[in-house]
Amino acid sequence: MMLKFVTVICPVYNEGKFIEKCFNSILKQDYPHDKIELFFVDGRSSDNTREIIENLSKEYGFVKFLDNPFKVVPHALNIGIEQSKGEVIIRIDGHCEYPQNYISTLVRFLYELEADNVGALVNTLSVDHKAKSKAIACAISHWFGVGNSYFRIGINNVREVDTVPFGCFKREVFDKIGLFDEDLVRNQDDEFNARIINNGGRIFIIPELVIDYHARDTIGNVFKMYFQYGLFKPLVNKKLGKPATIRQFVPVFFVFTLLNGILLSFFFNIFFVLLLLFLSVYLIVSLFVSLNLAVQNKHVGLLLYLPLIFFVIHFSYGFGYFKGLYNLVFKKKFVVDITR
Repeated sequence: MMLKFVTVICPVYNEGKFIEKCFNSILKQDYPHDKIELFFVDGRSSDNTREIIENLSKEYGFVKFLDNPFKVVPHALNIGIEQSKGEVIIRIDGHCEYPQNYISTLVRFLYELEADNVGALVNTLSVDHKAKSKAIACAISHWFGVGNSYFRIGINNVREVDTVPFGCFKREVFDKIGLFDEDLVRNQDDEFNARIINNGGRIFIIPELVIDYHARDTIGNVFKMYFQYGLFKPLVNKKLGKPATIRQFVPVFFVFTLLNGILLSFFFNIFFVLLLLFLSVYLIVSLFVSLNLAVQNKHVGLLLYLPLIFFVIHFSYGFGYFKGLYNLVFKKKFVVDITR
């Protein structure tokens, strides 16, 4: 089979710390450079990201700098797709590093499986060796933190799934179902993947490929990220006419139970008892999981942070979801801070 021409699109904003590592992993790909065009689509970064990309584009002919005046990811992806020449479109993230056979393996499986989108597993790395950073990385790659998100928690065999990280698409998919929804600052990939499935397409995860992803560096940034994921889920569900996944409702139920339990406890003693029972069960499970992870990683310091980070993930996502519902009901704008 003749090699497909591939367009690689990387939306970036203030990725000065990571962009060169990301690029070097693409430079080392075993796929011929003359069969690749790499677009860095920058959302008008305020750090040195633009300078780095412009220098790379001067040195390497397959690298192109594109400006994204809208600053957010779906616009960046659509700008790249509209200017692309590739038969295959691969989205990447500037916060990641990719194995040497990443492009070649994704393209091969895309056609062997007659798929519409294929993706890899994610190996979540901490940004440094501090206990807090390691705890963040552990929490967002564990089932207690993120549910049955296979690309985060791991899987052994090629499997059909509802979503993959970033993605590798046949060009005709965009011609068939349209581009990324620009209303969705977050969760645009979930909505697009659900659209693929709703139109009879298939999505597969390829476990032999593992991406190294650098997690957020503060608990505040974790809160912001998961709040925004939750915030845009109701809008995704509205656009699709149904929930994209069932797992999204677990943190929603958690926050609903917590807030209603607190409210009703002021009026009925029984709800105070039920709230204590609910929180006790949650805390026991959280501590058990945290202890297990601390032992696995041989790092007792994880116990100081993991229960808090798990709570932040669950509460911020659920709270964000209710804020998103409020925005829909009262027709408020979905405004978020895009900075990390």
